[in-house]
Amino acid sequence: MIKERNVALSAIFTVITFGIYGIYWFVCMTDEAIALSEDRGASGILAFIFNIITFGFYGWYWAYRMGDRLEMAKQRRGIAYSSTNNGVIYLILSVLGLGLISYIFIQLELNRFSAGKLNSRVSI
Repeated sequence: MIKERNVALSAIFTVITFGIYGIYWFVCMTDEAIALSEDRGASGILAFIFNIITFGFYGWYWAYRMGDRLEMAKQRRGIAYSSTNNGVIYLILSVLGLGLISYIFIQLELNRFSAGKLNSRVSI
């Protein structure tokens, strides 16, 4: 089950808690994307630990993989409205120090999967 999150509030909470809420958000997004894509990968907690151990470099890989996972989730559901992988965009934003914006874009994609908002078959 994917929990729909208010993106603006999540970003504000991340800023006012000096990133602590961002850690929770990171873990939740990772676990939800893995569940949606049915992909094997590091759980949210493990991904966060890898990010710490690698001094943030794993975060760049994570951003790219989140694009892959979200695209895989769309393909598994037969959704053809978007065939672009946003992993490169997430990676570039993270490298430029704009990881919070990557979080926002990833959460917007995850929100599309929550509570049946996404039709099983959409074609454009």
